Amino acid sequence: MSKFKLPGSNEGLTHHDETNAQSSQTHSQTDSPIQLPRRQFLQTAAAATGAGMLALSTGGVWAAGSDKPEKEEVRVGFIPLTDCASVVMASVLGFDKKYGIKIIPSKESSWASVRDKLVNGELDAAHVLYGLLYGVHLGIGGNKKDMSVLMTINNNGQAISLSKQLADKGAVDGSGLAKLIRTEKREYTFAQTFPTGTHAMWLYYWLAAHGINPFQDVKVITVPPPQMVANMRVGNMDGFCVGEPWNHRAIADGIGITATTTQDIWKDHPEKVLGTTGDFAQKYPNTARALVAAVLEASRWIDASLSNKNKMAETIADKSYVNTSVDVINQRILGRYQNGLGKTWDDPNYMKFFSDGAVNFPYLSDGMWFLTQHKRWGLLKTDPDYLGVAKAINRIDIYKDGAAMAKVAVPKDVMRSSKLMDGSVWDGKNPAAYAASFKIKV
Repeated sequence: MSKFKLPGSNEGLTHHDETNAQSSQTHSQTDSPIQLPRRQFLQTAAAATGAGMLALSTGGVWAAGSDKPEKEEVRVGFIPLTDCASVVMASVLGFDKKYGIKIIPSKESSWASVRDKLVNGELDAAHVLYGLLYGVHLGIGGNKKDMSVLMTINNNGQAISLSKQLADKGAVDGSGLAKLIRTEKREYTFAQTFPTGTHAMWLYYWLAAHGINPFQDVKVITVPPPQMVANMRVGNMDGFCVGEPWNHRAIADGIGITATTTQDIWKDHPEKVLGTTGDFAQKYPNTARALVAAVLEASRWIDASLSNKNKMAETIADKSYVNTSVDVINQRILGRYQNGLGKTWDDPNYMKFFSDGAVNFPYLSDGMWFLTQHKRWGLLKTDPDYLGVAKAINRIDIYKDGAAMAKVAVPKDVMRSSKLMDGSVWDGKNPAAYAASFKIKV
């Protein structure tokens, strides 16, 4: 167990580019999300969180004088995925007002759109793929631009889905897929959501762990998350890696099965982050830390109870956000999984938003891992200054300020150690050797 402590306190705490296919939103227009009237919902949420919510009416602390946010309105982009929830709920529940800002959530169509709008200033910040920011910063995911990670939004909660056609031929997991590819020769197509992003890295890692070279044995395409299900329906791919709720939606629609979850690839892996440009973080530090504090409050609220998780699901299912039915969202955020073939299980490593702040710290080793995989797959031609890049992007200073405002514990160490599905251990100590250690690579 790692020891966490509150900033400023000696008290230790024990923790824990896309296709043009028809959008899958056309298949979810008839969904009927259960919605509470806004006043009733806020009253219920306030009751659930107690005195913490009462502070909203006071204007909060650190929102005046020299600490006053430089920008009061903050436009934050998001993609329709379950893990946009903390950004959405920070706005819906008014946690942003507590810190002197107003979050304006902006629904985006693709990760490329998020990237472009961040870079050109149309968005102040975004719910965004960890590896996307690193790719842009290094000029391998679009035009080069200094980027900043303010905090991690969630761990876990993504999956790899295979088509029912593959499952009917015995490809229900990685070994089954590898056998099918060896015995039935044809072009197999798989989709990820952004070339340097998390889903691409999870997909490549999983395929390679089963002896499948993602750049030689199969074809890989890029598809925006909300379009995954529609593309599989019309036969554009054999499988995909994406965030929820789209894996569960593939099962609900009878077109796909879950072959693995990303938490089975790497338990408590980093996933989405709250990201912005380096220019924004430099120019508006008070705004950035207020944004961190507000999203931390929302993260803590989501993970506080099953009731809060269900209220979150009811909220983000709305067409303004994810645009699907509540039951497609609320099962997996409670850890209730099925694979689409009759198997069900309770997964304790489901999507986490807070875990006493252990989720949210922007560990340098997390960012460095994505660099090792970018090098492994030839996106980076030479080894970068792994630690130097991570220190430049991950704004631990801003995160600590935001955590202090929200009274959230922070870890003592900026690195962490993890074991992945193939038994390899990642601790950030020798990234160049780690990147070169894989049998299957470019």
